[in-house]
Amino acid sequence: MTEFGFYHLTRTSLEDALPRLLTKVLQTGKRALVRVTDGERMTRLDAHLWTFGEGSFLPHATMRDARAERQPVLLTTTSSDNPNDAGYLFLIDQASGEDAGSFERCFELFNGRDEEAVSAARNRWRWATAKGFACIYWQQEPGGKWVKGGASRAGNAEL
Repeated sequence: MTEFGFYHLTRTSLEDALPRLLTKVLQTGKRALVRVTDGERMTRLDAHLWTFGEGSFLPHATMRDARAERQPVLLTTTSSDNPNDAGYLFLIDQASGEDAGSFERCFELFNGRDEEAVSAARNRWRWATAKGFACIYWQQEPGGKWVKGGASRAGNAEL
């Protein structure tokens, strides 16, 4: 069963949180697919993942690059493709998650300071619980560390 994690960004930006989460994924030996809604956002995230920290290295590519199937982290705008055979799906800016069930884990990252993004995440939570996904809410402590909040397997909890 796919675990669907909802990551409520209240202390850090997406640009700070995403590289850290992707690094943890790579440490487990898994691959990640990062799905965004438009090419401009994909280009900005691609550049950021190369420069996010001094001495950092996060191997990745975009769907525009050659050999997408070989990439441990792949950024894409395609809504139902998994060319790098990723086990983990990251959804950015309310990107499509209709195929989330074909992944081991799904990460929905949303800006807690944007009421539209919070509302969209609540709708996605309802959708995911109705589909039978194991949903887990992750919130940030003051230092930015993630702690597990509510969880639902039967659709009776709310985000």
